[in-house]
Amino acid sequence: MNNIYSFLSNVWKELLEENKQNKAFIPFLLLLITLPISMAVNNILLGVFFLSSLLYIRKNKFVLSVTFLIPILLFVWMCVSYFWSIDLKRTLSAIPKEIALLLLPIAFMLIPTFTKEQKDRILKYYSYTMLIYVVFFLIRALIRFLITKDTSVFFYHGPDNETDTGLVPRLLNAIHVSVYVSIAFFYFFIKEHKTKWEQAASILLFVFVILLSSKNIILVLVLLILIQVFFYSKIANRLRLRNLTIILILLGFIVSFSKIKERFLVEFRTNSDKSISHNVALNKSEGINNISIADAWTKEQFHPSDYFPGTAFRVYQFRMFTEFLEEDVIFWKGFGLNASLNKLLEKEKQYNLYPGYGTFNFHNQYVQNFAELGVVGFLLLLIILYINTKKAFGTKDFMHIAFAVLMISLFLTESFLWRQRGVLFFMVLYCLFNAESTSKLEKK
Repeated sequence: MNNIYSFLSNVWKELLEENKQNKAFIPFLLLLITLPISMAVNNILLGVFFLSSLLYIRKNKFVLSVTFLIPILLFVWMCVSYFWSIDLKRTLSAIPKEIALLLLPIAFMLIPTFTKEQKDRILKYYSYTMLIYVVFFLIRALIRFLITKDTSVFFYHGPDNETDTGLVPRLLNAIHVSVYVSIAFFYFFIKEHKTKWEQAASILLFVFVILLSSKNIILVLVLLILIQVFFYSKIANRLRLRNLTIILILLGFIVSFSKIKERFLVEFRTNSDKSISHNVALNKSEGINNISIADAWTKEQFHPSDYFPGTAFRVYQFRMFTEFLEEDVIFWKGFGLNASLNKLLEKEKQYNLYPGYGTFNFHNQYVQNFAELGVVGFLLLLIILYINTKKAFGTKDFMHIAFAVLMISLFLTESFLWRQRGVLFFMVLYCLFNAESTSKLEKK
């Protein structure tokens, strides 16, 4: 008990010392580590952080930076889209959820740039906090398993009508939590000299991402591990064969693990050659047809009994986007922020889909931006990702590289920035990793 008290006391002293150098340090850290908590807490802490940045209006020179101006321009374009939106109510209600695109860049142009040591400490506290969340969710799942004897409590999140039946609550979204935890995993994984506790932490975080069963994140995580081991670690020129063997064994474990294997095979079996019958799909309920990728792209009419696996549904959504481009004048301006729902509902009826499919957004950030904000919103998003990725590989900071690659891949399968917690997470780390560009302008 004394050791815990001493540890917490040292952490608090360290935080206070950092906050003396930069008054926004603790508010920013609190904003980052409380992301998985309620949005009310996130909103309050975002306001606190922004207010703390205003303390530097007269003390620190305000320097305009393209890195931070582009997200602000994207937010302004979102606001302007209200004037041509086809659903004014939904656009108006969505604008406040994107406020992080405005407030965080302004704050970072006001505050002193975080030093490398401060960034490292922020990532350290973030990673340890994510570890605490992971332990909490695992203990929670274990208790519920002992009560229900249902192994599904160790995987993913609950279905639409249940918010608390999976490993994480549906409101948090398993795919989003996978990204949060992946960033924390790399903090421990890339350390050159890991203690036994840090080794255990990296293993636990990796296993947790596997349990969350997001195919996209798992594949990208493994790819990033390979890149780090073979190109960025100091042992990259040694023990390559051993490392490759370990990773291949790990991959074999992943694809053979029943729940994860099931999620992968549902995709591959239903998305393979058209000659394969729907009857071979896993988890086929009587009377339910699993739609292949080819069907999702070409079928003229569906049936309410048709079921779309994740990849097939995203292909169908992209098909709807191409039809919107042909049928509506959306190339330059789009439908308006968050205003495409009614159009998707019309397509649901047109193609005779099961009621409910039309309520989903595009599940692709690139398509979402283009459909609702036109080519202007799409290009602004690409510029943001380009700046982020170029800086990541330019600095060879693997934490930044992991963040950049994860975001690019995540945006292919999720409309991440259309979720308030998603845009907040992205902008917090985007500003943290790219803030150095401001200090370079000051030196010039």
